[in-house]
Amino acid sequence: MPGPDAEAPMARPSVPAADREIGVRRPVLAHGFVTLVDYMGDDAAIVQAARVSYGRGTKSVRDDRGLIRYLLRHRHTTPFEMVELKFLVRLPIFVARQWIRHRSSSTNEYSARYSVVPDEFELPPPEEVRHQSTRNRQGRGEPLETAVVDRFRADLEKVAGEAYAAYERALEAGVARETARLLLPVAYYTQWYWKVNLWNLFHFLSLRLDPHAQEEIRLYAAEVSALGRLVCPVAFEAFDEFVLDGLSLGRREQRALQALLAGATPEAACRDAGLPLTRDDGRPMTSGEGVEFLDKLARLRRTPAGGASEPGDPDGPVSTPGRRRPAA
Repeated sequence: MPGPDAEAPMARPSVPAADREIGVRRPVLAHGFVTLVDYMGDDAAIVQAARVSYGRGTKSVRDDRGLIRYLLRHRHTTPFEMVELKFLVRLPIFVARQWIRHRSSSTNEYSARYSVVPDEFELPPPEEVRHQSTRNRQGRGEPLETAVVDRFRADLEKVAGEAYAAYERALEAGVARETARLLLPVAYYTQWYWKVNLWNLFHFLSLRLDPHAQEEIRLYAAEVSALGRLVCPVAFEAFDEFVLDGLSLGRREQRALQALLAGATPEAACRDAGLPLTRDDGRPMTSGEGVEFLDKLARLRRTPAGGASEPGDPDGPVSTPGRRRPAA
């Protein structure tokens, strides 16, 4: 039997700020961009789904905001899945290989079997060519000597240029495009349509805006985040507070925090809680649960009252998300 709101008028939600961005290319890296293609739903759609109502209901905007914040705090995911965003993204292949690991989305990629790959590759700026991190085994750390940086960038330009020349020779000789593309390195660009619901977008951003994520994908995540905020500003406000700026504490970390509140030093609190800070040979640890707990304490100390924290990579510089590089 139809509900009381079955005859209520239904209209596609429209957010003027987001509508103005549809089709606009937001540049990232040397040749990349992020474009908002379309969206379905907004903050009101989240509230509608949570209240199982076709209409906007009789609740106030203040009540709607409180509901969205409650849903996010308690990880009620389904209402957020009612919102979807569709992007067109041009990105280097090495970034695409990280991005595609987020499988809860729909992706359709430019096909190098049908089309010729443009001669565009990513050449990182000198400040982004750095030592291997001593704390993050898959990340960058301290700056390198200028000579090493210059040699790396020159080698990359040389390798990319020679690879593309070989690719063109193969195509001219009649080698199929699907085979000739094997010559191209991962610095070359691809592009795809990427459609994702809001809850899975939050998961993507929680990982790819993290200071430990690779610099290049963080830049893309920042642009995706900026566009998503236009569609669902209230939901993103809650995401910032409870996810990006939130802290989780495991059972032993809670025990260490209780010891701290009782007057113990951080080192003693970690020891009593079973969070090691030194190796068997007595050397201080540079990673592990104890070190991560101390990092969380440091982050709390850096958080101004009533404001968001400013997390950083203690092992090296972290570039500002969303920084754009001019095309070469």
